[in-house]
Amino acid sequence: MSIYSHVSTLFLLLLVLLLSGTNAVKGDAFPIKEATVHDFHMAFKQNKLTSRQLVEFYLGEIRKLNPILRGVIEVNPDALLQADKADYERKAKLAGSLMGLHGIPVLLKDNIATKDKMNTTAGSFALLKSVVPRDAGVVRRLRKAGAIILGKASMSEWAGSRGNCPPGWSARAGQGRNPYVLSATPCGSSSGSAISVAANLAAVTLGTETDGSILCPSHFNSVVGIKPTLGLTSRAGVVPISPRQDSVGPICRTVSDAVEVLDVIVGFDHRDEATRTAFKYIPRGGYKQFLKANGLKGKRLGIVRNPFFMFENGSVLSQVFEHHFHMLRQGGAILVDNLEIANIDVIFGSSGEEEALEAEFKIFLNAYLKELVASPVRTLSDVIAFNNKFSHLEKIKEYGQGIFLQAEATDGINKKTLLKLERLSQNGFAKLMKEHKLDALVTHGSDISPVLAIGGFPGISVPAGYYSKGIPFGICFGGLKGSEPKLIEIAYSFEQATKIRKPPSFKP
Repeated sequence: MSIYSHVSTLFLLLLVLLLSGTNAVKGDAFPIKEATVHDFHMAFKQNKLTSRQLVEFYLGEIRKLNPILRGVIEVNPDALLQADKADYERKAKLAGSLMGLHGIPVLLKDNIATKDKMNTTAGSFALLKSVVPRDAGVVRRLRKAGAIILGKASMSEWAGSRGNCPPGWSARAGQGRNPYVLSATPCGSSSGSAISVAANLAAVTLGTETDGSILCPSHFNSVVGIKPTLGLTSRAGVVPISPRQDSVGPICRTVSDAVEVLDVIVGFDHRDEATRTAFKYIPRGGYKQFLKANGLKGKRLGIVRNPFFMFENGSVLSQVFEHHFHMLRQGGAILVDNLEIANIDVIFGSSGEEEALEAEFKIFLNAYLKELVASPVRTLSDVIAFNNKFSHLEKIKEYGQGIFLQAEATDGINKKTLLKLERLSQNGFAKLMKEHKLDALVTHGSDISPVLAIGGFPGISVPAGYYSKGIPFGICFGGLKGSEPKLIEIAYSFEQATKIRKPPSFKP
């Protein structure tokens, strides 16, 4: 569903402010906005809400708010049928129908394949009407859990790998907007997932990250994002950039919701070899057991001031994070301050990450396109040609496709570059974590994303505050591979102690 108005932004803003105050569908006086997965299940059990009512509510919110937010690229025409099925199963007391994501509407980033009536296009017209061979691995798990696939979220086209496109822009959806401050960046590339869940257009969402694409939109849209350990979640059926760095993870309003999603989507997939290696990290009993309010107690948290906390003395950010550090200590955490990542300048300056990603993108995108049942394009070269042919539609004059052209010009992966990235990771972040016996590194926003990306390390972003104009910012907890249990304890404890998140204000 793509219904975009051409009236003035001012008029749309006024419309959004008026409509965002309404609650079209409430169930039996159950307030859906800002409710958690746990709240929904309690309402289901008490007969105060049905999955159909929940889906109808979100479809109504999408109709009202999406013309300006553009967080949703299309809705699933079968969403209400799936909701009716979930309600029937719950009424019949089917095993598993009163827990997890059963009957919960999930919005998927538009690079995650669904074998249904919806498109999977990475935001590009080049993949419109293409036919995927099967559901993505994570979608298969969602369906098995009884989740309702609500629709596809917009995203930065081709996950930011085309050219100089603005964060959150795609040819199919247009420019996604930050629901807190409409003129602020929503960041990318999982922009629509973060926009939509922040604005209550969906219960929970999925995003993907190669470098910052879950953590950054979560940071700017005041939501929780989990970028899992590489291979913890399957990437099979996801439009790829690099299997060496790509991850699929939840973007939700709360840590508990994100963990509910994570519990469903982790696991082995024979179509993604990395899941075989990472399977050992999944704890017996799942991740919900680590939602502990006292999760900070005894945790060793590292702080690297340079470059992650280089704020002016007395600035809002400086004061807020010093307060957060105090709160972390009060919660029982041990803060190890003034640390250094030995090679951080190289990681941020001349690591070779971009060159490696360009070469990998060409190889793995071509493999993905080749496997499609039907598609207007079969290679990166075809996509470039499509964009040139339909340059007005894809705004090639405005934003170009420079990254595409650089990727197409590559001739295989440089193993020396990959070895350099591996050494940077092991001799930098990993060495720091091990030497100081840290449970997590604490950073502002998503600045640490390249460090986590090149090593396949996990991170969790949690709302941490708002700038003076109302633009959100987050705090990130990053750790070594398989450290999700500790990161969840830390993130949940921080969230419960601060409760910073508030609904969006739709300021201009």
